[in-house]
Amino acid sequence: MTQWNSAASAAARNLGRNAIVCGLTALLPLIVGPITAGCRGFAPTLGWLLMLAFCGIVLALAIHLLFDALLFRLASSHETEAAGLAAIDDLLSRMQLRKPDGTPRGLEKRIAGSRRIVWQQRFALAICLVIFAILLLDATDGQPLC
Repeated sequence: MTQWNSAASAAARNLGRNAIVCGLTALLPLIVGPITAGCRGFAPTLGWLLMLAFCGIVLALAIHLLFDALLFRLASSHETEAAGLAAIDDLLSRMQLRKPDGTPRGLEKRIAGSRRIVWQQRFALAICLVIFAILLLDATDGQPLC
């Protein structure tokens, strides 16, 4: 296995793990929230809608990262970096997700783009969890739950 194959495989593995962990973490407040709502009337509707919106953003980015992980896995299955990246570009153009351009981006630039999406996802997840914590504290008025 060459260096670029291992880099593409590692990127696919890391993106997949991050997408699953962040996606499941974003679902936790939506599962726990209704359970705690019966205790003391849980928070205003606007807070719930805001938290739901950020949870949706996290889940959408998780799906995007899983798709990127599959693309990196496709690239790592080819013998050369040029062939792997050409396969990605061909797939994206056939799916009409990207127009074919003359100069394809290298593997490192593609991984850097996926890392930016990871940080966007983590930021949205942090906002979602902070909103949930605020709603939980507001609902309990400093008292123990139930």
